[in-house]
Amino acid sequence: MPTLLEIADELYGLDPGEFIGARDARVKELRDAGDDGLAREVKALRKPSTAAWVVDLLVRQETDQVEQVIDLGAQFREAQQGMDAKQLRELTAQRRRLTAAVTARARALAEEHDVAVSDAVATQVEATLTAAMIDPDAARAVRSGLLVGTLEATGFAPVDAASAVAAPDALGFEPLPDDGTPRRHLRAVPDLPDGGTRARSTARGAAAGKTKGAEAKESREERREREAREAAARALEEAREELAEFEEDVTAAEQERDEAEAEVSRLEDEVSAVEDEREELRRRLAELDDQARRLEADLRGAVKVRKRAERTLADATRRRDEAADQVRELEAD
Repeated sequence: MPTLLEIADELYGLDPGEFIGARDARVKELRDAGDDGLAREVKALRKPSTAAWVVDLLVRQETDQVEQVIDLGAQFREAQQGMDAKQLRELTAQRRRLTAAVTARARALAEEHDVAVSDAVATQVEATLTAAMIDPDAARAVRSGLLVGTLEATGFAPVDAASAVAAPDALGFEPLPDDGTPRRHLRAVPDLPDGGTRARSTARGAAAGKTKGAEAKESREERREREAREAAARALEEAREELAEFEEDVTAAEQERDEAEAEVSRLEDEVSAVEDEREELRRRLAELDDQARRLEADLRGAVKVRKRAERTLADATRRRDEAADQVRELEAD
């Protein structure tokens, strides 16, 4: 019996239009086999958003490029821990070039599967790849190839990888704790021009000092309000993503319904044509039955005529033979 992850890996490797039908078919197979528990887990697998599907496709077909992205992210985190500003700037520029190139490749792969990728979807793909570079959990989620939603690393809030993957429990992802505890996340450092680096660094340090002072003055109530706003924003985004996923499910179901209706219409036309042909054959068969009965009657009459002719022939032959015998006798005399 296959595991949930094996089934999920199979389903998320399909094209978007094939997902719902294939998932429901597997659910039916599992229920028929008596495995209702696994059937429920498979039924709970969500159809991936377009951007998530594109990243999953990239992971399957361009694994090396995805690994380059994630490896660069590890270097990025090491550079941040070492507080090497120059290396951070260089890696930031490299990150941008790499994610843009990989996103372009992902877009091309999707088009090969007849899936159009809008600029908005491409932006979500690039944001997910960036999150994989910034956050280890996001990297693990991307590597799984089982994304159902996109990822984003803001630098202020933890990445909710559990809600972005199929079967998070089986993959070992836990939901984020709702305790308001912030987690430290990496932020991308913008490229700085060569000139004025020291002045800008000094200004950045002064700004950081001011920010720390402002944070220190932030009251507990203000912090709670800010965190509540951030949580509400995340909840709204998640609700929008879920709505988009359900809308995609509805669209897919409507397409399947339309295809089924077209198939029903086609089969109804064929059945009507076959019924007409069968009715014509019945009529023709009735005509042939009448013709056969007439011919059989004619045959019986012909047989009687033949028998009479045979008797007449036998009588004529007999009389001829008798006459011939008489002629031979007279000639002998």
